[in-house]
Amino acid sequence: MAEPVEQDFRGKYTRSNWLTRRLLDDFFRAVADLIERLEVRSALEVGCGEGFSTQRLRRMLPATVAFEASDVGDRLVRAAAAANPNMPIRRESIYTLARPDQSVDLVLALEVLEHLEEPSRALGEVCRVSRRWVLASVPREPLWRLLNLARLKYLTRLGNTPGHLHHWSTAAFRRFMAQRGRVLGVRRPLPWTVVLMEVQRNS
Repeated sequence: MAEPVEQDFRGKYTRSNWLTRRLLDDFFRAVADLIERLEVRSALEVGCGEGFSTQRLRRMLPATVAFEASDVGDRLVRAAAAANPNMPIRRESIYTLARPDQSVDLVLALEVLEHLEEPSRALGEVCRVSRRWVLASVPREPLWRLLNLARLKYLTRLGNTPGHLHHWSTAAFRRFMAQRGRVLGVRRPLPWTVVLMEVQRNS
């Protein structure tokens, strides 16, 4: 099973213009809106990249929440650890998380699933680890690709960002998440879909 090819998208955090910053702020406001009423004692971000999203999540979660993050790439783990010096950052694959069943209240996968060859398998592993909730986001298609074309990006790829293997509309992503549980909330910050789901297990 091949792991996803490591992409470098840190520029959207470090070299972004005012519009990109505004979109990111709206995105994280949507995430905060979905999780702010949850009674979370522990949380895990999988696919944390260089740790920029981890910093945002740490600030929005109560200080009492035990928060960890992980990614599959050595460079990414080192960068995330440097950006979040007081947090446990682990190297692990989303397909084989080195954690017990139902060991974390909330698992977050932000802009991860679209990069994976087997997103259903990854979601199953995330749900195994989650005690109750999973929050995931993906680019909202076809809007994402249309916006790329409008800014003359990835023209030969018809607007598809390198590394994006799967493309979901909001309705399609909601259905994808609902295979594993009860969808509690959906937000559509331009140009993403964010879904909060409560895991339901086979009896």
